[in-house]
Amino acid sequence: MRFPWRKYLKDSTINIRPETPEDVPGIHRVNESAFPTAAEANLVDLCRSHGKHVLSLAALEDKQVVGHILFTPVTLDPPRPGWRGLGLGPVAILPEYQGKGIGSRLILMGLELCRAQGYDYVVLLGDPRYYTRFGFIPGREFGLSSEYGDGDEFQAREINPGVLRGASGVVKYVPEFSETGC
Repeated sequence: MRFPWRKYLKDSTINIRPETPEDVPGIHRVNESAFPTAAEANLVDLCRSHGKHVLSLAALEDKQVVGHILFTPVTLDPPRPGWRGLGLGPVAILPEYQGKGIGSRLILMGLELCRAQGYDYVVLLGDPRYYTRFGFIPGREFGLSSEYGDGDEFQAREINPGVLRGASGVVKYVPEFSETGC
């Protein structure tokens, strides 16, 4: 299956692609550098080692990993048979590369790949001022909450239009989130 990778590459020096085993140390370094603690880096490593990552993209300049995004499975309680959801996060960019649109390109490409893989919705915990530009709205507008609350930071986006209409329930992340303190 071919995807239009290049449409997200405004800066031809940045290559975005699915992670490879060679990227793992760089992905860990990016997540450690982008956040105040190692929790997110440990989360990514734990999800990978437990086979809980659905999509993991790396942004590289030359051969150096400068950005990363992870999507993991989520479920609803009560269950909605046939619905396929993902949690987006973390998104991490090396501090010296932040503000250059790399995170936006990772998110847009990730959402396109989620749609191509047949997922119905994506949820996240993050700053609403940033994520609304990608079509995310507070999860409570769909009747959703999460294990981490239902404030404005918990957001959802339909990939399959209308799938969350009339939805209600609690979104459950993979247990690795609580194990790492994320």
